[in-house]
Amino acid sequence: MTKADIVDTIATATGLTKVETEAVVDGFISTVINALKEGKNIEIRGFGSYKVKKRKGRVARNPRTGEQVMVDEHWVPLFKVSKEVKTLVNDNMKKPTQL
Repeated sequence: MTKADIVDTIATATGLTKVETEAVVDGFISTVINALKEGKNIEIRGFGSYKVKKRKGRVARNPRTGEQVMVDEHWVPLFKVSKEVKTLVNDNMKKPTQL
C-alpha cells in the first residue's frame, strides 16, 4: 500500500477531498519525523509506538570484499506495533483462504 492508496482510502471514508486528506497525511508524517529528530517518543494507543534507539559502533564486514570496516555508533528510528494490531493481523492471516 502506498501513500496515495492511504490518501484514497481515507478520503473515501471521510468525505474529504484527496488534496485535504493528503495535507493531513503529510502533516502526520512530518510531525512524526520532527518528533523523532528531537529524540521524542511517540505512542499511538492501539496502533504502536515510535522511538529512536542508539546503536553501538561495531566492526562489520563488507560482503563483497570480506574487508572489515568500522561502523560508527548511530541512531535509528524504530516502530513497535501494539499488541492489539499484532493480534488482529495474526487472527486475520490464520483465516483459511477460499478459492
